[in-house]
Amino acid sequence: MQAHYPADSPTLPVPASPRTGARRITLGLLQGLFLYILYRATQQQVWPATSPLAFAPMLLAGLYVPLIAISGLGHMDRRRLALWVGSAAVLLAGLACYDAWRVADLPLWRDTVPGPSPLRRSAEPSAALLFYGAAGLFIAHALVLAAVRDGRRIATYPTHFDIAWKLGVQIAFSVLFTGVTWLVLLLGAQLFELVKLHFLSRIMHEAWFGIPVTAFAFACAMHLTDVRPAIVRGIRGLLLVLLSWLLPVTVLLVGGFLAALPFTGLAPLWSTRHAAAVLLCAAAAFVILINAAWQQGGDGKDVARVVRVAARIAALLLAPLVLIAAYALLLRVRDYGWTGDRVAAAACILVAACYAAGYFRAGLRPGWLPALAKVNIAAAFVVIGVLLALFSPLLDPARISVGSQVARLGTGQVKADKFDFAFLRFDGARFGRAALDRLEREAAGADAALVRARIAAARALHYRGETPKQAAPTALDLAANLRMRSPQAALPDSFLRTDWSRKPRMHQYPDCLRRRGTRCDVYMLDLNGDGRLEVLVVGNRGLESVVIGEDAQGQWSALATVAFDAAPCDSLLQGLAAGQVRAVAPVLSDIEIGGLHGRLSPFSPVAGCKPSGAAPYPVQGD
Repeated sequence: MQAHYPADSPTLPVPASPRTGARRITLGLLQGLFLYILYRATQQQVWPATSPLAFAPMLLAGLYVPLIAISGLGHMDRRRLALWVGSAAVLLAGLACYDAWRVADLPLWRDTVPGPSPLRRSAEPSAALLFYGAAGLFIAHALVLAAVRDGRRIATYPTHFDIAWKLGVQIAFSVLFTGVTWLVLLLGAQLFELVKLHFLSRIMHEAWFGIPVTAFAFACAMHLTDVRPAIVRGIRGLLLVLLSWLLPVTVLLVGGFLAALPFTGLAPLWSTRHAAAVLLCAAAAFVILINAAWQQGGDGKDVARVVRVAARIAALLLAPLVLIAAYALLLRVRDYGWTGDRVAAAACILVAACYAAGYFRAGLRPGWLPALAKVNIAAAFVVIGVLLALFSPLLDPARISVGSQVARLGTGQVKADKFDFAFLRFDGARFGRAALDRLEREAAGADAALVRARIAAARALHYRGETPKQAAPTALDLAANLRMRSPQAALPDSFLRTDWSRKPRMHQYPDCLRRRGTRCDVYMLDLNGDGRLEVLVVGNRGLESVVIGEDAQGQWSALATVAFDAAPCDSLLQGLAAGQVRAVAPVLSDIEIGGLHGRLSPFSPVAGCKPSGAAPYPVQGD
């Protein structure tokens, strides 16, 4: 299809054929129908939802390929558009297949699998692939459209600039238009609700309506913004001017940060454990703001002098930011090996280094940063290549990180008792779980039992970061946890042999009864007048306290919790530490209504009890 270039807009073509809009809207409706079919498959658990290797490519292609076709209509002839759409579909399908294969060793969410804590997977592509796939496709589509417009493999930079910013504005306003469309539908539904007509509210909650309407609205917005280039230019110009005036402020802040480093040293950066991420964000901000000021280059006479100076300084400051980020990552990898996040950070540093080297060279040359055009185009191809490598077997972060961490364990750089086996299970994809199987099978030597126990504990976890279940404390552990405050008293053996972790309403019991190494104070008192002593367990500065009694069968269980007025306070903590605990009659009697017993809780706090600002209650320490 041919494109028309009006005289007032030589760089932003407008589709000449009136049928282009109808084709775009039809594509939007077909996209909505296709996505609805996939949604129904997930709800009914039929193919392709039961086969992630088929479902993930269909979903990823169904989300993005129609948008490429909608954007390309009117700007590319049919042969080139079909070739580009087909290539993008094959590429996205391949990435989605590999993304699904990485976790293919796990059952689907709705599958019934025996085992204490089976991990599950979704049939959808991962969130990372959805996000970065969209970003990479945006860059690639802009490069293709620019090349087609200029009739050359690599277009001129002004064409790249126009196309990329136009696409960005189109997508942003299409998202906004789609959201406003739903707000209008919601308003209409509420109006009908006023007269007791509920049909619109009901159909808005139906997937067969919502998914096609969303795709239809987005396609309409893409077409409307495409045929109004003046609107795009106006919005782009305003946005770039606003961003360019943020550049001097950013240069001042980053320059001040770099100037302070000789006095503070780099140690404070390393202690944060996220210095590289912050520095890369600062570098990305510099790249965006420099390009907002530079735009399409030229002589720069229409750019304010302060902005031009700030852009040159920023181009020079980009290099030290990237170098410090690379050094920070190098230290972490040297000390702790590769993880998925560090592999991704290394990829970001590679891209940032391309910008930093090119911008530094441009900043040293006279003129209005003349080399930025070549740097930006080259960096765009680098970004696409890095993304393809990260989401393919070539540089899969999970595969690299698992190999690194297992090698550290094998060479003794990290001991078995310090190794994070949960990382392999939760963050290592199928490579990590295969490594767990191999480590369990090949465990030998003095640490073999420990390795197998740690692997079993990692497999018992329900989610990443869950605290592993500890074995119930033994009688000796309980005796060490509990400090007797009542003179000439001792805890009965039956109390110490009780497994408190198996008690109903386990949360009512202090941690010292269920975990090793947690201290409590105990007091022996007759609190019900039956001549037998109950055990008062006080932990956590008086806030975790319970009375435990023994029944006729010799079983111990909680009888009551203890609420101290204004706890913790100085007098309470001092009295507990001194063992000044005794049973007294209640201030108010209980009441009985219709045979039901009720307890009264006085409102007035204990006089003279001041909140404690001292050190924690001693039962937690010694």
